[in-house]
Amino acid sequence: MATAPRFWRENESRYNLMGIKCNSCGRHFFPPRAICPVCHRKSVGKIERVKLKGEGKIFSFTEVQDGLEELNLQKPYIVAMVELDEGARVTGQIIDCDACDISIGTPVRATLRKLSEEGPSGVIHYGYKFVPIREKAP
Repeated sequence: MATAPRFWRENESRYNLMGIKCNSCGRHFFPPRAICPVCHRKSVGKIERVKLKGEGKIFSFTEVQDGLEELNLQKPYIVAMVELDEGARVTGQIIDCDACDISIGTPVRATLRKLSEEGPSGVIHYGYKFVPIREKAP
């Protein structure tokens, strides 16, 4: 039997961006689901769990001025819908940049970051956020 820490480390979706691929229509979706939202019944038995690459472009974004309490120190912060290279759309926080540095179509990649802490025991929750991909100067 696996210990609790080992269980979490070996949980594939815990530290990876896991989605699905519908082998009926070929589309990718995030988060994983049992049935393709496009093919419906045709997708039964044709869903494959896949690890998404985590790179894509900003599809839409907004700057949040008054949001979640746990993000008070980060205000204002940017939340975006990212269209991954596989086609799935993911909502996430954009970090390590200013709002003036991004626009629709800015390339980004997913990164694992601390999301929050819980209670006096200090349980830390990790998850994905996105950082802009800056091109190297020639």
